[in-house]
Amino acid sequence: MATELETAQDMYSRYIEAEKAILGGQSYSIAGRSLSRADLGEVTKQRNFWYAEVKRLGRGGMTVKSVVPRDV
Repeated sequence: MATELETAQDMYSRYIEAEKAILGGQSYSIAGRSLSRADLGEVTKQRNFWYAEVKRLGRGGMTVKSVVPRDV
């Protein structure tokens, strides 16, 4: 079972891939009519949400950035 952080990381990665697909040309125009398969603005909004969730959840655990040895 995935943790909340793993789920958030997975969703963030999926939204990055969705943005790439949209930017790769998921819309087109023919004879003055256009078709868009996805809303880039909404995908970007959701990517930003999941990025914030990854950051928030990532702070929940204990992280050691450096260790300073000392004689006690």
